[in-house]
Order: sequence, then structure tokens, then C-alpha cells
Amino acid sequence: MKKKSMFFLLLAVFAAVFISGCKQNVGTPEDNPVSEETEDEGETEDRLTQEGRVFGISMPDLSVPYYQVLRDSVKSAVEEEGGQVSVKDAGGDPVQQNTQIQELIDEGVDLVFVCPADPSEITSALEALDGADIPVVNLSTRVENTDLVEAYIGADDYNAGKVCGDDLKLKFPDGGKIAIVESPSVDLVNERITGFEEAVSNSGFEVAARIDVEGDMSVIESGLAQVLAEGDLDAIMCGDDKMALEVLDVLEETGRNDVLVYSVGGAPDIKAAIADYSSPMEGTGALSPINMGKTAAKTAMAVLDGSVYEAETYVETFFINRDNIDMYGTDGWQ
Repeated sequence: MKKKSMFFLLLAVFAAVFISGCKQNVGTPEDNPVSEETEDEGETEDRLTQEGRVFGISMPDLSVPYYQVLRDSVKSAVEEEGGQVSVKDAGGDPVQQNTQIQELIDEGVDLVFVCPADPSEITSALEALDGADIPVVNLSTRVENTDLVEAYIGADDYNAGKVCGDDLKLKFPDGGKIAIVESPSVDLVNERITGFEEAVSNSGFEVAARIDVEGDMSVIESGLAQVLAEGDLDAIMCGDDKMALEVLDVLEETGRNDVLVYSVGGAPDIKAAIADYSSPMEGTGALSPINMGKTAAKTAMAVLDGSVYEAETYVETFFINRDNIDMYGTDGWQ
């Protein structure tokens, strides 16, 4: 009997040890006090690391919805980590942007996110930041002197144009006539157009016209009207959504909904046009200012903490058309 009792006693002890060793994190936080406390301590430590830090955000023109979303994404991500934010809007004026960056230096910010109104004109402001030992994270549009920034966070603009070209080849496997609306002085627009043209090269497509916007959207109406009058046109590739909206207006006025329109951006009004089956808007190479802002904030924290970070990051771009528009919606950016 003693041996039998001892056997059951050992069996009970073994079962208790086995069960405690296999405990899963289930139920309420009270059920898992150790794991919950560890997570809270880690989050608190991250916030304390950023407490008291002030981040400057210098935007080229906050009347542009894209920059509004990018600012909000950066600001939200920084504040979630306990940082403070000082935002400056250049209103499209490079001189004003340089003045505002000096204001950020005077405010004693710890780091500045810079999206330049002009990639070369901003050099003097970047030099001032460098002299003040304030690191810079460059957003969206690359500055001319990259040695003056710690990191660059941009979109894969080449791919954004390429995915439009890939779709056009599916729609017209034997090629066709296309018009390109562009702005050669803007590097990121050039990247998009290059991606598009290389995608459709050697596929039977003829560029019937190139409309150079150069900051004057009114040339789209006159230029496109001439192209449409000269003959058939199958598609129009636009360097950004703003150009595409102008093109859509011209096509509506002329009653031409038989010409496919592509762009790069993914703004809500463009996605609404894509969702409209009566619109010639076929698709867009979508940018993601929300993800760009989050990535930029994470990079900035690493810069200040002396952690490892990527000197260049290209946020994914992808194609949005009627087949997947429901995934992204039409009431906001992605």
C-alpha cells in the first residue's frame, strides 16, 4: 500500500509540473500577469526614450492632400512614441521653406523630416541643419545633396508607372496610340513615366504626343484637344493624379470616354473615378503616404537612438483598378 500511495503522489506532482509548464497566454490580462507586465514595461520604456524629443516636419505645400496625409501619418506615429511635433508649411515657396527650417533650428528640434519644395534650393537650409547637428530624414522627393540627410524614405515611383504599362499591354496586346502627360523637371514624375514607357516598349505602342505640363495645367486642355483632333488615341498616361483629373475633364467635355486613362497616386477622387464604370479612368499606380509616414517615423527613432536603419527605403507601390478598388475604398488614401 505504501508503494501504491507513493506512486500516486509522484504522479500528481508530475502532472502539476507538466500543466504549469504548458500554460498558454489565454483569457484576460489577469490570467497572464507576467507576460502582460513585460509587454507594458517594454512599451513604457520606448515612450520614455522619446519623451521630451521634438520633431520638425517641413512640408512643401499642405494644400496638396497627399502632403496632408503624409504629415498626419508622421505626426501620429511620432506622438504615439511620446515625441512632440512642430509642423511648417512652405506653401510651395522654397525661400519660405528655408526660413521655416531656420525657425525649427531656433526651436531646438531634435530631428527634421524634410519634403523639399525644390530639391536644390533647400541645400542652404540642410547645411544649416548640419551645422546645428540636427539630423534630417528626407521624404518623398529626394534632395539634391543627399550627403546632408541621414535617410531617404520614398515611393517606388518606377514601379508605379510600370504597373500601369503592364495593364495597358493586357488591354491592347497588339499595341496602339498613346499620349503622355508629364513634367520633365520633376524627378519622381520622370521615374514614373520611365517605368511606364519601358513596360510598353517593343509592344507596338506609338507615342502620338507628349504634353509637358511644367506647372501649368492649362496646357493639358489645348494639347490634348489637338491630339484628339488629329486621330485615334487609345490611352493616356499621366505623371500624377492632378494631371489625370485635368485629362478626365477634357475627355468629358469632348465626349471621349473611349480613351483609357492611367496615373500615379491613388488619391480618393481618382479612386472614385476608377469605381465609376462610365469613367475612362482605368487604373493608378498607387502610392501609400500612410505607410511612408510610419516608416519615416520608425527610421527617425532609430537615427536618434543610434540604432540600425536603412539609408534608403522605397515604400511599395501597386496597381489599383476596378478589380480591386473595393479593397482600398474611395474615401481616403492607402
